[in-house]
Amino acid sequence: MPSYTIGQAARLLGVSPDTARRWADAGRIATHRDEGGRRLVDGRALAAFSVEAAQSGTDEDDVSYTSARNAFPGIVTAITLGDVAAQVEIQAGPHRLVSLLTREAVEELGLEVGMQATARVKATNVHIDRV
Repeated sequence: MPSYTIGQAARLLGVSPDTARRWADAGRIATHRDEGGRRLVDGRALAAFSVEAAQSGTDEDDVSYTSARNAFPGIVTAITLGDVAAQVEIQAGPHRLVSLLTREAVEELGLEVGMQATARVKATNVHIDRV
């Protein structure tokens, strides 16, 4: 059975290593130590925790009502405006996502470099939600 370091577990859960460490310290994620003293998370335990965390949901105010399920929260790093079209770049952790949308949509969303946004991917389209 594979085991994961706290950093690997954090990456798989989509949280920071500090968050994963706090969860482990609080007993939410069971860990054990290897010969080198590193804290490891059992693969089966991590899989069960990730399902439980996903099913527990979020606060109702944080819910986004959309049919696009693949969400990449991040920060807007670049906006290129044309007369009609626009290009928006979002850095979501290690992922750089680029969306082509109308200039009007960028203006209606009030998108600016440096603000939080969520890129939602469905098929080959990227939808931008303002946070």
